[in-house]
Amino acid sequence: MSSFEDADTEETVTCLQMTVYHPGHQQNGIFQSIRFFNREKLPSSEVVKFGRNSNTCHYTFQDKQVSRVQFSLQLFKKFDSSVLSFEIKNMSKKTNLIVDNKELGYLNKMDLPHKCLVRFGDYQFLMEKEDGESLEFFEIEFSLSTRPLLQENNWLPQKRIPECGSYSSCSTQNNSPIEMGENEW
Repeated sequence: MSSFEDADTEETVTCLQMTVYHPGHQQNGIFQSIRFFNREKLPSSEVVKFGRNSNTCHYTFQDKQVSRVQFSLQLFKKFDSSVLSFEIKNMSKKTNLIVDNKELGYLNKMDLPHKCLVRFGDYQFLMEKEDGESLEFFEIEFSLSTRPLLQENNWLPQKRIPECGSYSSCSTQNNSPIEMGENEW
């Protein structure tokens, strides 16, 4: 037998492709710790955290508006399925996470759709999953968009998450104009 016949069959690996956008990415170096256009292989048991704390997060954003741990992604396999899926969990107490048009509060989680737009503040992430066979590993690949992903992909009109973290907690019962000083928002 030849070595070709003895060689293990190479399994394909599930890959999460993430296109990221932030309006200040060039001036502020927000994504400087992320290696773009490079598939990173991770064990399927790993919970991948995103935020500004480099000690806890696998991927960090150089921005004080981002929570120490903003959100996490975890791989799982549904019952009676051979396909791996991701779940996304909001880890921020300050800011809600919007997955397509579903708003996730602190510690809320959901299955990540095959293709979706994830947003918080001015950040936009277009996430697309490529299915693979391996149960041991998965990959994440980042690309950078210079244009807002909402308009580029014809998503529903942008609803920026206010600084207070939620649309409902920022609304007031009084709809009349409120006088504010220059430095108030």
